[in-house]
Amino acid sequence: MTDLTTIKAAARKAAFARRKEAHAAGHPEQAAHLSAVLAGYRGVPVSAYMSMRTEIDPTPAMEEASAHGPVGVPVIMSKGKPLRFRRWEPGVAMVDGGFGALIPETGDWMTPEIVIVPLVAFNRAGGRLGYGGGFYDRTLQSLRAQGPILAIGFAWSAQEDEGFPLEPTDQPLDMIVTEAGVITPRR
Repeated sequence: MTDLTTIKAAARKAAFARRKEAHAAGHPEQAAHLSAVLAGYRGVPVSAYMSMRTEIDPTPAMEEASAHGPVGVPVIMSKGKPLRFRRWEPGVAMVDGGFGALIPETGDWMTPEIVIVPLVAFNRAGGRLGYGGGFYDRTLQSLRAQGPILAIGFAWSAQEDEGFPLEPTDQPLDMIVTEAGVITPRR
């Protein structure tokens, strides 16, 4: 392993432990700030993720947003490729989409203008440490080449970490939303 790989692996391990602890503590209104942010973008196509393991759950905000416009869920097409987004709404039939993520069984494809991004760690500059597959970095780069995109990292506040390294291919977040509030990255 390279030094960068070792450093990122250690940062992920520490962040997973903090995330697990935050998840176990729970927070009854964990998506309230995300809902408030999305309320300012009614009708704008948005994508979010179906939470896994100890990720913070965006579902309540997704349900609210779906009453006003299209909501999509990421679908992994293949390794090394950007994600695509399948239309989602409350109650739609879901199936395993790989990597443990649920996706709508059927539905139209859509292109989001707001992408709610899961993460392992974030910093106040808008840096994001993901799972290491590069799916969101490739996706955000591709979407940004087509037009403006608002990338919102959604995480437990305990996932903040100023010490992980970034690479040139890492796509920045435009905003971070936690159960505790909204962070506008300093650039």
